[in-house]
Amino acid sequence: MSEDWAYQVRVNLADEAAKLARKDPENPGLQPLRDILAKHNARLRNQLDAFSDYVAAAEREGQADFPLYRWTKAVIEDPAKIEKHSKAFSIHVGGEEVYGKDVADALEAEIAPLVGGPLVTRLTKHDSNPANNPQAPAQYR
Repeated sequence: MSEDWAYQVRVNLADEAAKLARKDPENPGLQPLRDILAKHNARLRNQLDAFSDYVAAAEREGQADFPLYRWTKAVIEDPAKIEKHSKAFSIHVGGEEVYGKDVADALEAEIAPLVGGPLVTRLTKHDSNPANNPQAPAQYR
């Protein structure tokens, strides 16, 4: 049942907005998006930074507890994927990476008008159903 899945909203930001969001998230240039996030007790988490943190933790603590280590490390070492993921952000709500459908739907509805403007280039909503999510390629399992 879909109501059993957790959800996450993700955005891709325009080049300059992505740089600001990573280096200066309080910058007034991000205000329209910041206002929506504040309303939902939410924050942006850059995907490249998250991947880098995952790899660093695996290298520090031992890869056995990090099943996606090899795949994630390959991503952060690929220039094309670095470019792609430096502009991609997941939205965390109340400190959580995933949340209820009602929260995700509300975020999606409020952010949608920003798509195509100077900040947001893409908006997606993902669920936790494994059938809807990419699995590690065979060479990384």
